[in-house]
Amino acid sequence: MIGRINAALGKLAMIVAVVAAGHTALSAQEPGMVIPLYEEGEIAALGVPETQVRVEEMGETLIFNVSNPTLELFRPAEGTANGAAVIVAPGGGFVAIGYEQGGTAIARRLAEHGIAAVVLKYRTIQSSGDPQDIPKVHLDEMSALMARAQSGTPEAIPTFAGEAAGIEDGARAVRFVRDHAVQWGIDPERIGMLGLSAGAFIAADLATGPVESRPDFVGMLYGGVRNRVPADAPPGFIAAAADDELLPMDSVRAFAAWRAAGVPAELHIYDSGGHGFDLRPTGATSDAWFDQFLFWLSAREMLAPQKSN
Repeated sequence: MIGRINAALGKLAMIVAVVAAGHTALSAQEPGMVIPLYEEGEIAALGVPETQVRVEEMGETLIFNVSNPTLELFRPAEGTANGAAVIVAPGGGFVAIGYEQGGTAIARRLAEHGIAAVVLKYRTIQSSGDPQDIPKVHLDEMSALMARAQSGTPEAIPTFAGEAAGIEDGARAVRFVRDHAVQWGIDPERIGMLGLSAGAFIAADLATGPVESRPDFVGMLYGGVRNRVPADAPPGFIAAAADDELLPMDSVRAFAAWRAAGVPAELHIYDSGGHGFDLRPTGATSDAWFDQFLFWLSAREMLAPQKSN
């Protein structure tokens, strides 16, 4: 068992980057509009500079030591917007942000389908900024998750260091987008969140939290839920792979919790895809998740053209 845990931790690109090898960098593409989420000095800083590390073999840019959360807005081409918006919360275990493959790539694809997309760069815990030098607290979290995945106990998912700040940033992001809905051509009742891994925990916490910062719908990829799901929670799209070695049953439990509360939810468990699939094709059935997410949004009439006054 120790060998399996060490092997999994050795890939800690897994939850820090949650990405796989081989694709062209997106950094040369036109960036979105970057907006600070807080006023300068409004929240405490880590005391170390934010750093970005390009990991070519992963095709990813990792952002470490985030003290100043931002939103990056990608708007649909003129004449194509349908009024829906999605806040994308990338993964990274609250140690780093896998910003391109779990963030901007998805946002650009959403914008191509008429959806205003906003990438949330939320706060992380302090680290060395080296993808190979993971903070001990996170290594311990990963060991606990691996042991839990193998034994099935405890049923409750351990809370991650840095998660509370990420939830606070996510809640502020939802309120910020709603406050700017008219300005950005968004229907304030069609603002959702799509979270991957750590970002999926943010999405689930917001969906089950205070009403004023709940999204209108949530997509949760390879995450889980800790809170009781209220009867007025937003509908959920839940997806994971059966070979996820960290959270093998948590998406099933999340779906069951949504349905038990009488809230609409859809669950996709793919035969393979592991923990960390994104838009890059791998040949696994999990490649279909984005199209299925769009179809789910359309079926729920979230993508209907916005009515003019």
